[in-house]
Amino acid sequence: MSAFNLHPQLAADTLVVGDLPLCRVLLMNDCQYPWLILVPRRGQLRELYELDETDLAQFYQESCQVGRRLMVHFAGDKLNVAALGNMVPQLHVHHIVRFQQDPAWPAPVWGKLPARPYESAQLAELKLALQQLLAPVGLSPL
Repeated sequence: MSAFNLHPQLAADTLVVGDLPLCRVLLMNDCQYPWLILVPRRGQLRELYELDETDLAQFYQESCQVGRRLMVHFAGDKLNVAALGNMVPQLHVHHIVRFQQDPAWPAPVWGKLPARPYESAQLAELKLALQQLLAPVGLSPL
């Protein structure tokens, strides 16, 4: 299997929060929604079914742990979990906390509004909070 490299578009749109045992955790740079992306650190993957059984079980465990912690922390109304990959072929799974009062509700967030980047102080504070939130489930900050 080839080495893991983060797709340039993901690198441009996100901030690295850290690594779980399998996945790199990214924060989407859009302050309109609490939005993490999990990227399995395996090379050349496009689809979840391409993970071997052990990695697939680990992915689902990490995804559920991240989703549960996000929803409790942000007190969301709904968690959107999606792996589209139409624009970025590298396997990555979005975890977006949604609120009935968010600017795109009830529609999907994609293409609804342009991203609103975090201010630098807000971004640093949120990154630290997410690292602390996910530390109990094995996050190693980067």
